[in-house]
Parts: sequence; structure tokens; C-alpha cells
Amino acid sequence: MACLLETPIRMSVLSEVTASSRHYVDRLFDPDPQKVLQGVIDMKNAVIGNNKQKANLIVLGAVPRLLYLLQQETSSTELKTECAVVLGSLAMGTENNVKSLLDCHIIPALLQGLLSPDLKFIEACLRCLRTIFTSPVTPEELLYTDATVIPHLMALLSRSRYTQEYICQIFSHCCKGPDHQTILFNHGAVQNIAHLLTSLSYKVRMQALKCFSVLAFENPQVSMTLVNVLVDGELLPQIFVKMLQRDKPIEMQLTSAKCLTYMCRAGAIRTDDNCIVLKTLPCLVRMCSKERLLEERVEGAETLAYLIEPDVELQRIASITDHLIAMLADYFKYPSSVSAITDIKRLDHDLKHAHELRQAAFKLYASLGANDEDIRKKIIDTENMMDRIVTGLSESSVKVRLAAVRCLHSLSRSVQQLRTSFQDHAVWKPLMKVLQNAPDEILVVASSMLCNLLLEFSPSKEVSIDFSLPECCLVAFTLKSTHPAITNMAFQAEQKIKADILRSLSTEQLFRLLSDSDLNVLMKTLGLLRNLLSTRPHIDKIMSTHGKQIMQAVTLILEGEHNIEVKEQTLCILANIADGTTAKELIMTNDDILQKIKYYMGHSHVKLQLAAMFCISNLIWNEEEGSQERQDKLRDMGIVDILHKLSQSPDSNLCDK
Repeated sequence: MACLLETPIRMSVLSEVTASSRHYVDRLFDPDPQKVLQGVIDMKNAVIGNNKQKANLIVLGAVPRLLYLLQQETSSTELKTECAVVLGSLAMGTENNVKSLLDCHIIPALLQGLLSPDLKFIEACLRCLRTIFTSPVTPEELLYTDATVIPHLMALLSRSRYTQEYICQIFSHCCKGPDHQTILFNHGAVQNIAHLLTSLSYKVRMQALKCFSVLAFENPQVSMTLVNVLVDGELLPQIFVKMLQRDKPIEMQLTSAKCLTYMCRAGAIRTDDNCIVLKTLPCLVRMCSKERLLEERVEGAETLAYLIEPDVELQRIASITDHLIAMLADYFKYPSSVSAITDIKRLDHDLKHAHELRQAAFKLYASLGANDEDIRKKIIDTENMMDRIVTGLSESSVKVRLAAVRCLHSLSRSVQQLRTSFQDHAVWKPLMKVLQNAPDEILVVASSMLCNLLLEFSPSKEVSIDFSLPECCLVAFTLKSTHPAITNMAFQAEQKIKADILRSLSTEQLFRLLSDSDLNVLMKTLGLLRNLLSTRPHIDKIMSTHGKQIMQAVTLILEGEHNIEVKEQTLCILANIADGTTAKELIMTNDDILQKIKYYMGHSHVKLQLAAMFCISNLIWNEEEGSQERQDKLRDMGIVDILHKLSQSPDSNLCDK
């Protein structure tokens, strides 16, 4: 039965299945083996560069027959090899072709073919497997289903330069995470591939290099091993540095730079090592030049952004290398109306992928400006920079929007820019639009950015509150990292703003967060509540409407199995309530809460003792009405006796209070 294309076959396609196409398939069933072989060879010649012919042959059922012939013991090695070549050619067509081949279970058949003693057949099977595994529609997990496959591929590496090239290419495309890295590493990938870096074949060297880049990415174990590997008396990092030289092909320079970058980020190479500062970083900056192809500029900028992201000194060095900050401005002008590109196909490609340049530029600007105030100023002073970021926030590409938000977040760490450029361009408006129906990855960064805009010293705080409160609160419950933004919003805010926060969040949602199992969420929610319960009139107003629920939440937390920091924050909330004029009565009339305060005054941890004493101090303040009655009640409970004992404490903080 024929393996059909996944998409329904239209009548127009069926009508194009010519008699000659059917003739090719019919010849595969000839009883004469020589005629079958010639038929396969003719089919091979017919499908080269002809996607229509490939689709026709798949529709007519050529694939199952070719796979049958490839696996038959009675088939000659030459016939099997030619079948593998034709299947590889079919795989080079459309993605639908690859899907059809996968549906016919081509991978197990080809992997079985690798057990053959014939090298030419093995190479043909590997070439076909390489084509299939490098297709985006092929699940890489298919390479790891059978545990015997990886060790067998390692053994085949020594057979020829073609087996080396194809196997390394398969590994580099199918290594997609730590699990795959571990499997390849445990089967000796480093030792088996290292010597290929000195191969006479450029293709073999390149594929081996790509293997090391994917193996080392965010993998300390592999990276630490690579640093100490010797090849012909040279350490691998030294070989990578040689491959960075300007006389080497750009692809090799870039991939070598990626290997060294990943090893550095994994902690195997110091950030101040000469191979990073004097070789890798300058190479990546060169890749950002407008003389390079679009994809080279994108890869160079993104790799450089990753390299310098955590290191202040590398950020400073990069910022003054080859006018990088100004060079990146060209990423937003490409392709220009006066572009020197004369190749129409190249121009069409670049027009379709120009957004990748903008994404890469935003990423690199974000890394450059992560720590240094002077660098941030240089970035913002770059021509139309703020306008470009604002435009980037509304681009159709999610990746560009995410990169623009990250860039904005990095620049928002500057107090000076919050008060000037950010205010002048009203960045909070497009930022709030980004928050609406955005993917989680954008919400994470955008909400962090919102925290900075809502800091007390930011002029954006007041205008942002009026514009963004409902949206901000909505995000807070779809994404927990937004809590700091609301906490900043509540800090020293007016009563109206606090009321708006409580109304928008709703007390039910707020108290649901107070019972969240995530410690970070609980602490941020307590911080928000503490900011809301500040300033005496605000405390009284909020407690008059939400007092019962707040006291219940406080009781549950103090009774629960929480750490010192959580209970300290909760006692500080009680101290704020005790500072209210009328709100303090909610404590004085709640014997359970008073007993808990008394308990924590005698706790072994000083932080909790101090927080509990703040509560008592606010309750018994002499200058307030009813202070005598409150003092009498607390004396009857034995709290005054505890205060006398604490006054004799060797801890100066407790003694003073």
C-alpha cells in the first residue's frame, strides 16, 4: 500500500501523475533483478532537482517498494545502495516528502542498513539519514529510540570521511538538550570526534566543530572535559582559537567562537582569559559588521550577547570595540533602499528575515547595558534608539517583541533614564499593550520592566498607575512575577491607588496568594499587603473594609509551618495594623492574636522578638487615646513582665526596644 502525503491529494495533482512516472514505479516490480536495478538508476536520474517528479513517485507508492528492496537479503548491494540514494533524493524535496518517508518507517530501515559490511551502502544510508534528521519535521528522539544506535554510529566514525561528515551532522542536529548531550557524552562523543578537527576534509572539520558547539552549550560537564582534551599535542581551546583567525571561512570562525563562548559560560574558561578577551569577543564583533551576510550578523550578535551577558568587564570591552554600539544601529536599516544587494534571491531572503536582525540587535543592546550606566547612556543616545524600541514592542514577531522588552528592561535599570528618556517617550503605553494577550515569556520580562517603571523615584509611576492598573492586576494572577510591580505601585501610594489595587485584585485572589505554596509568591504578597497597610488613615480605612479577612490570613500564617522571614513579615504587618487609630482594636479584641504576639516575644529568634515588640510598642503608645486600657490588658496577660525580662537581654537591639 502506498504511503500517501499527509495533506489531501488534490485532483490537479493526481492529473499530473504522468505515464512516465508510473512507468518508473512499475519497473521496480520487474522479476529481472538487472531491470529493477536499471529502473532504480533511471528513477534516481529523473528525480534530481525535480520536486514534482518526487511527489508523483511518492503518490504512486515508490517508497514502500524501495524500502522493501533495500531490506531484502536477496537484493544486491548495488541495488540496495541505489535505493538508499533515491530515498535520500526524495527526502531532499518538500517537508511533506519527508513526512511521507517517516510514515513509511524509513528510519528503522536505514539504521538496519548501517549493519551492512559494505561501506558504499553504509554511506548512502547515512547520507539519507542525514537529510531526514536535518529536516525540521523529523523528531530528533527517533535517533535515541534504540539504545544500540549511538554506539554503532560512534564505531562507524572511523570508516571514511563521509561517515564522519554525515554522523557528526546527524549528532549536531539531534542534540537538543541535556539528556541528548549526556547520551552522546557517555558514549564517547568527545574522544571520538576530537581528532576530526584536524581532518583534511573541511566538511568533516566543520561538522565536528558544530558537534562540539551543541555538546558544550550550557553543559559544564562537557565543557570542563573539552578544556583538557589534547589533539596532536594541542589543547582543544587552542585549536578553536586557530579556527577563529581571519583567514578561515566565516562559518568556521563563527562556530569556533560559539564553542569558546559556551565553554566560557559553562565555567570552563575564565572570562578574563586571553582566548575570550582578545580572540572570541573581537571575532564576534567582526561578525556584526554590515559587510557580513544577514545570518552571520544575526548569529554573531546573538552569540556575543550570550557571551557578555553576566560579565561587566566583557560588556565594557565590547562596547568600545569597533564602534559596536553604533554598528548595531545599522541592523535597523537593513536592507536599505540603496542596498548593494544585486542577487534577487538574496534580497528576497533578507527582506523576509530582516526582523531577525532587529531581534539580535535588541538582545545585544540588552546585554551591553545590563550593568554600566555609561553604556546605557551611549545606547539610548544612539540615533532614534527609543523610537526603535517602542516600535519593536508592537512588531508582529513575538521574538522581536520579547527582545525589545528585554532591551527596555536592561535600560530601565538606570535611574537617570527613567527620569528622562523613558518619560519623554512614554514607554509605559506600548509596554502595557505588550502585556495584553502576550505569551508567558514576554510577560515575565515585561512585568519586571513594569517594576522599574513603578519605582518611587520614577516619574512614570503616577501616569502608569492611572493607565495600567486593571491590566497590571490581571497579569499578576496570570503570572506571579508581576507582584513586585504592584508592590512598587502600592509603596507610599495615595489611598485611592491602594483602594484601586484591592478592588482590581479582589480580596479573594489576594488571600489565595497568601496560602500559595511558593515561598517567593508568599513573600511578595506579604510585601504588597505591608505596603498597602501603611499611613495611619489608610490602615484604618483598609481594615474597616477588609479587617476580618486580613486578620484570618495573619492568624493562619503565624500558625503555619513557615520560615523566619515569612513570620517576621507577618508580624510587621500586625505592627502596621497596631499603628492605626481604630485598626488596633482588631488586635486588642482578638485574644488569639495577642497570645501569638506574646509567644513570639519569647521566641529564640531575635528577628521575631523584635517584630513582636514593634506590635506591642504601637499598641501601648502613651500619647494615644485608650492607651491606659490597652496597657492594663497587656499587663494582665503577662506581656509587661516579658518586656522587663527583655530589657535585661544581652542583645542591645532587644534591650533598647
